[in-house]
Amino acid sequence: RLLAISLGITSIVLVVQIVGAVLTGSLALLADAGHMFTDAAALIVALIASTVAARPPTERRTYGYQRAGVFGALTNAVVLIVLAVVVGVEGVRRLLEPAEAEVQGGLMLVVAVVGLVANAVALWLLSAAQKRSMNVRGAYLEVLGDLIGSAAVIIAAIIIITAGWMPADAIASLAIAVLIIPRAFGLLREVFSVLAESAPSDTHVSEIREHILRTEGVVDAYDIYVWQLTRGAPVFTAHVVV
Repeated sequence: RLLAISLGITSIVLVVQIVGAVLTGSLALLADAGHMFTDAAALIVALIASTVAARPPTERRTYGYQRAGVFGALTNAVVLIVLAVVVGVEGVRRLLEPAEAEVQGGLMLVVAVVGLVANAVALWLLSAAQKRSMNVRGAYLEVLGDLIGSAAVIIAAIIIITAGWMPADAIASLAIAVLIIPRAFGLLREVFSVLAESAPSDTHVSEIREHILRTEGVVDAYDIYVWQLTRGAPVFTAHVVV
C-alpha cells in the first residue's frame, strides 16, 4: 500500500518535472526528472517484488519467495549506477560546451520545490518499512537521492535567479550524479552479501557456537551456518550432539 501511494506521488511529480525541464531548459531539472523516472521504476519493481515475496512457501520453494525482494533491490542498484553515469557525462558536456539558451531560474525553482515536497512525503511513507525490507530499502534510497537532487536544483535555481550564473545548472546535475553512486554501491554490496549467503553483519558464529555449548546436556556443536533470505529474515542451522 505504501509503495503504491509513493508510486502515485512520484508519477505525478515526474510529469511536472519533465514539462518543467522542457520549459526552463534546465539540465539539473532534467537530471532530477530522470532520477524521478528511476524512482518510479524502482517503486514498480519493489511493488512487484513485494507482491511476489508475500506468496507462501511451497514444496518446491520451501523458503517461499522472499528472495524476490533481493532481486528487486539488485535491479534498482544497477539502474541507479547507469543513471549516475548518464547524468555525469551530460553535465560535463554542458560545462565544456555551454548552451546559448538561458535557463529560466524562476520556473525551475517552482518545479524543484514541488519535487522536494513530494519526495519528502514519499520518504516519510517508506521510512519505517525500509528498515525491514531490502527491497523497500532500494526504493527508499531512490527517493532519498531524488530529495537531495531536488535540493541541489533549488540551490542552482536560486544562484541563477540572483547571480545569473548558468553553469550552476550543470554543476547541480553533477552533484546529483555524485550523490547517487555511493548509495547505489552500498545497496549493491548488501545484495551481493545476501546472494553470497554471508552471515548478517551483526551475527557472530563463534558466539552462537559457544552459547550452544554452554547449554546443559550439549556435547558438541558443528556445521553451524547463518545466512539471510533478505534483510530481516536470517536463517540458522547447526548439528548439535546431546
